[in-house]
Amino acid sequence: MQVYLDNAATTKLTPQVKQYIIKLLDRFYNPSSLYQSGVDARQVIEQARKNVAKFINGESDNIIFTSGGSASNTLSIKGYIQKHDCCILYSPIAHKSILKCVESCKNAIPLEVDSNGFIDIDKLDKLLNVIYYKPFVVVDYSNSEIGTIQDVKHIIEITHSYDGIVMLDCTGSIPTIPLDVKALDVDMAVFSSHKLGALKGCGVLYKKPSIELEPLVYGSQEQGLFGGTEAVINIASLGKAVENYNYSSISSKNRDYVYDYIIKEIPDSYLVGSPLEHRLPHNLYMCFKGVQGESLMILLDMNGIQVSTGSACNSGNPQPSSTLTAIGMGKEDINSCIRMTFSGNETKEELSYVCSKLKECVERLRDFSK
Repeated sequence: MQVYLDNAATTKLTPQVKQYIIKLLDRFYNPSSLYQSGVDARQVIEQARKNVAKFINGESDNIIFTSGGSASNTLSIKGYIQKHDCCILYSPIAHKSILKCVESCKNAIPLEVDSNGFIDIDKLDKLLNVIYYKPFVVVDYSNSEIGTIQDVKHIIEITHSYDGIVMLDCTGSIPTIPLDVKALDVDMAVFSSHKLGALKGCGVLYKKPSIELEPLVYGSQEQGLFGGTEAVINIASLGKAVENYNYSSISSKNRDYVYDYIIKEIPDSYLVGSPLEHRLPHNLYMCFKGVQGESLMILLDMNGIQVSTGSACNSGNPQPSSTLTAIGMGKEDINSCIRMTFSGNETKEELSYVCSKLKECVERLRDFSK
């Protein structure tokens, strides 16, 4: 049996997206060309832009397409600081593209998080009160590794009270938490297409019209901020994926089923990150004491179950996860974790198989290490 439990890393194409892509495969024309076939390709992009704007309750003119979530994160951060004197206050459990980007920036200060990954909003408030430059707060709506969902509404309100701006990375949250940019009053928001059942290679940056950025890639496309011939099919796949996206069907039922089994049947295991009621509904990040997470992942893979040891951006990195380090996880357990992220479509048979194999593999590895 094959069971895929790494949906936070990427999702499979929906049937509707797959069929739509097939119809577009012969449309190889450049969307900047002025003859009719080029104009038709441009219309495909602009329809996708309208669909994405509607999906997040924004306006089409405020949607910029890039090559992915990391590109959108970099454009928003680098593009802003090159235009403005500011101080970056950033989440230490953000995506690696953000952490690496702010490393190269002046006046960048990490925020504090607690053992569950929640940003300390009182300390954020105190920082905002004392910094000299314009505040530029960069946070992830949710952490795709440990599943923690931040109180972004509160963070945005506090930052705006100090005349600051907020960039919100929604790549981890967008599959399960609807984004309403107007209700949140967020200044910039970012997400990636392949978390929504679309192709890889397309990212979104929403920005308010008042936000001025320097280009990341020079050219005439995407308001001159991300130049180069657009990846028409990648963009179109996202437009189709969000057209009828159904948040009402999202449930934590399958995640909770596996969690309950682990707590009852596999001793010396515990949940990492925020409690179930305050985390992404498809996210389960567990520590199994005395077991190497990578060994457990490989053994499960040999049994047809695909999980991860954390964020895909950290795959193959021998260093402990920056997220687990930031929340103060002990050295004895930091490499004993695996992440399971559910689609919500798993069958009872598949869930039972996962549970039994997980127990079997953990016991086998613990016996081996004695």
